[in-house]
Amino acid sequence: MLNKTLYIIRHAQAEDSGNSAMLKDFNRNLTGKGISQSARLGSFLVKDSVKIDCFVSSPANRAFQTAKVLLEQYKLDEEQIRLDESLYGGGPRAYLACLNGISDDFNSLAIFGHNPDITFFAEYLTRDDIGGNMKKATVIEIKFENQAWNEISGKTGDLVRRVDVKSIEI
Repeated sequence: MLNKTLYIIRHAQAEDSGNSAMLKDFNRNLTGKGISQSARLGSFLVKDSVKIDCFVSSPANRAFQTAKVLLEQYKLDEEQIRLDESLYGGGPRAYLACLNGISDDFNSLAIFGHNPDITFFAEYLTRDDIGGNMKKATVIEIKFENQAWNEISGKTGDLVRRVDVKSIEI
């Protein structure tokens, strides 16, 4: 059985829902800064030779747009992104259910989602301190040794690294 690698990615900067009563949280789009954050994060992962076999995103605009822009850096298009409705507002358990449902044909997975759920999810999976709340456009890499995706649960992973987009040198 091969090792599995999970990349938990919080969406990049999005429009402020406080500016408009008409703007539903689900429909908030990335700002210009958010688009550049997503591209920068994707570019970093490509340059670092990070291979990702499967991409799953919350269907909320800002998460999907983060995934789409990041995938552009891999020269992949948005059809590669699976949408999981439960990742929007479903809580950390929805993230675990998503992860546990991934085929073992894939050895690496990127999940794009929202705080506070993804921070709680990352903390739940690792034996390590993940460094507090995930900022926007942050990726946490977690390795799982000799486990199938459906065997992963609390404290079964090891934190490899946490990369905040602000820390990336261009």
